[in-house]
Amino acid sequence: MRSRRAGMWWGTAIEAPDPAALARFYSALLDWPIGHEEPGTAIVAASPEGPYFVFQQADGFRPPVWPPVEGEQRPMMHLDFQVGDLDEAVAEAVALGATLAAHQPQENVRVLFDPAGHPFCLCRDGDG
Repeated sequence: MRSRRAGMWWGTAIEAPDPAALARFYSALLDWPIGHEEPGTAIVAASPEGPYFVFQQADGFRPPVWPPVEGEQRPMMHLDFQVGDLDEAVAEAVALGATLAAHQPQENVRVLFDPAGHPFCLCRDGDG
């Protein structure tokens, strides 16, 4: 973005039924601090300039279905995280509250659900 200047933040907003709980999950998963929290909003950020995830209260939240099913809430987007050891990263994510999806489309990728039900992927790096 041409109008972006040094010090301006950037990130992604994610709806959640419990923003504070989801922020704690991603803070632990990514080792990013919680930078801000207020009722209905919590932010985790890699640095003050971002990237960040802002978790926003979503009343009536319905988690997406993976793999997509006609007529059900579809995943609009998902997060991908590169990891060095896939089995170790999956075990860590599950210990923090993630759930492993039944459908796994690739050998070097694991689809998981965060505690709110959003799918995310752990992807083994090219050296593994």
